[in-house]
Amino acid sequence: MDLPDPVQIATPFFILLIAVEMLYGWRSGRAQFETGDTATSLIMGLGSLISGAAFASVGLVFYLTAYENRLLDIGYAWWAFALCFIADDLFYYIFHRAAHRVRWFWASHVVHHSSQHYNLSTALRQSWTNPLSLRFIFRIPLFWIGFPPDMVLFCVGINLVYQFWIHTEAIDRLGPIEWIFNTPSHHRIHHATNPRYLDANYAGTLIIWDRMFGTFVPETADDPPQYGIVKNIASFNPLRVAFHEWVALAQDLWRARSLYEVLRYFLAPPGWSPDDSRLTTDAIKAAWRQRQQPT
Repeated sequence: MDLPDPVQIATPFFILLIAVEMLYGWRSGRAQFETGDTATSLIMGLGSLISGAAFASVGLVFYLTAYENRLLDIGYAWWAFALCFIADDLFYYIFHRAAHRVRWFWASHVVHHSSQHYNLSTALRQSWTNPLSLRFIFRIPLFWIGFPPDMVLFCVGINLVYQFWIHTEAIDRLGPIEWIFNTPSHHRIHHATNPRYLDANYAGTLIIWDRMFGTFVPETADDPPQYGIVKNIASFNPLRVAFHEWVALAQDLWRARSLYEVLRYFLAPPGWSPDDSRLTTDAIKAAWRQRQQPT
């Protein structure tokens, strides 16, 4: 079955909608743009497409090998598409949670969070090093189960297209739909650096995973989201945006004094250090909760 690439079809509409949001933000003040920030996001998006195309064969080898040894022949029935989409969304949740909790994956994923603005252009701020971070391994089980490769890639594309529109401050709460689906309100929390909101709302399309696994946090009017990363890099240089965390990881590995420290730098949450001189998000949240307790 020859399925189209949803991202390729949607890309011209992405650019159009960014222009519309810019105009809306200029007139209403409900969407904030900065020229250097937006340009960096677009450059990062273009670089991500190039690196993804250049190294696509790496992941494809693993995908096809898994499919050749599949457990089932699922085929292309309508229910298979629905089941594949739901399963892919679950595996995206697992990847996304790991991308915030394991420094190796964070070194690549941090790019997407590096903007201190939150608008549709932020959705295009993607890493150039996704193939290096091996994020493709999280979807290998879908092929091994027996979903056809083009079906899986089609569902991946639909999930990515869906996530574009939730990167905006121009859309408020959406009522009952927010019980099931990821929305701009939910995803604003995911991009926020407020201690209340750290490491929350990892969903792709379906917010049910966060509700099921205890990572859901609602947006509150008395704590507006502040965007970026815990330690902002304050740079629009695409090379620094793309590689700053990889450089920091390499520097930490160089200073490591044991195999244990090497493994912890790779696999522990971002911010881990042997002497606790830096703060992980867990430590930041614990300190915040302590401050909230009545004296």
